[in-house]
Amino acid sequence: MQEALRHPSPSPQPPEAGPPAPAARPTIQSVDRSFDILEALSRSSGRMSLAELSVRVGLNLSTCHHLVATIARRGYISQDRATRQYSLGNRIFELSDARTRQIDLHELAMPFLDRLRRETGEAIQLAVIEGADLVTIAKVSSHHAVRVDSALSTANAAHATAVGKAILAWLPEGEIDAILHAKGQACFTPHTIPTRAALIEALRLVRRHGYAEDREEFQPNVYGAGAAIRSHKGTVVGALGVSLPMMRATEDAMAATRRAVMDAAADLSRALGSRATP
Repeated sequence: MQEALRHPSPSPQPPEAGPPAPAARPTIQSVDRSFDILEALSRSSGRMSLAELSVRVGLNLSTCHHLVATIARRGYISQDRATRQYSLGNRIFELSDARTRQIDLHELAMPFLDRLRRETGEAIQLAVIEGADLVTIAKVSSHHAVRVDSALSTANAAHATAVGKAILAWLPEGEIDAILHAKGQACFTPHTIPTRAALIEALRLVRRHGYAEDREEFQPNVYGAGAAIRSHKGTVVGALGVSLPMMRATEDAMAATRRAVMDAAADLSRALGSRATP
């Protein structure tokens, strides 16, 4: 009887190799650790001892001390001579100031203006005070057929516009007085705030509520709401505003407009590095 031929079983093939794993990016350990130290100090609510800092970043005392001493020599960490505790140094704030100077407020703010227009459908403004002038540096038109004319000059209207009052409210009274002395307090409509005392009281309410309003104070039949924009230092650098015809300014519409402009200004402030909200 002929024996059946047996073919050897094929050897198992090794699995196909997948794409090579991405190579780990090279790092310098001491640099990584230095940034860990700076970030730990930035998150602290107060100064930190070397022992606290070493625990926070997971380093032994000796290594942490050498890194802290090196960073401190460059001015990025400071040490209190009495307590021997550490905090961020002045050079950190110089870097922050330099970053702020590099930021174009107009460019950074445009997405927020577009967002406000989408949310409200109305005319949007971005304004700053330059010297004593209120200057509109960006605007987006309403998509409604009946809309607010935003081409009017506001140079001498800080006291009469929502964006102007949103900025003035956070200035020292001496600066407010200097602006009023330079530009006057013109009455644009019967509703314009007529006196310094009345303006100071109105600005107190702006600080209390977090927004400013213009109820036909600059242009007849126009309602405006504005909110301040803050820098990384917490100082006010401008304001966002929304303007709409009084014919659309129902109580619900005004409330929604105020909330939208406050939210947008707060988000833009955070984009500038601010942790404060007017």
